[in-house]
Amino acid sequence: MSLILNIDTATDQASVSLAQNGNVLAERLNSKPLDHAAWIHVAVKELMDSYNKYEIKDLDAVAVVAGPGSYTGIRVGMATAKGLCYALKLPLICVNTLQVMAHATNKALSSSLLLCPMLDARRMEVFTALYDASLQELVEPCAMILDKDSFSEWLRNSEIVFFGSGSNKWKDLVQHPNAIFKAFVYSPASIAAISNDTFIQQNFSGLAYSEPIYLKDFYSARKE
Repeated sequence: MSLILNIDTATDQASVSLAQNGNVLAERLNSKPLDHAAWIHVAVKELMDSYNKYEIKDLDAVAVVAGPGSYTGIRVGMATAKGLCYALKLPLICVNTLQVMAHATNKALSSSLLLCPMLDARRMEVFTALYDASLQELVEPCAMILDKDSFSEWLRNSEIVFFGSGSNKWKDLVQHPNAIFKAFVYSPASIAAISNDTFIQQNFSGLAYSEPIYLKDFYSARKE
């Protein structure tokens, strides 16, 4: 049995959820990305207070969506998760945003399709990876500058579903008939399913040395 607090501040919609054996018991959402840092601790308290069957001391682990995504957002989530794990002496589970996105699609699509989540990383760059229907990693998560030949070798032999906030810029470039575009939004349920599987496998992250999954260096415009 697992009782896991799941934290996600990696994208525009943040969430905290309490899940037992991979099933969400309660959740809180926030769609204002600039408020994630102020919202997260209040949301965790409200979440635990609302589901009064369990107290925070009953948790078996804390999971966090560690990126890629918003630089500030993933740092907020990681710091919160680490703080809770340290204070409560709990194991930390780190989840990849792209894998969560792929999990949200794989049950709704044919098993013959490959899954390519894309997160917008500014200009013509995306955070992306490639998975098969069982979520086996075919192309590891990376920051990719898109051009017309991106994924050409994979598209030659397979149909690929592209989705996520970065897929629209790719849609404007690719003309291949095997490129399929869908709109999917992941939810706390996908995070809970992955964190539960990770808990069962005891694949915990080192509390002292775990870092956000940035995939590329931070960029900020120079101030004059």
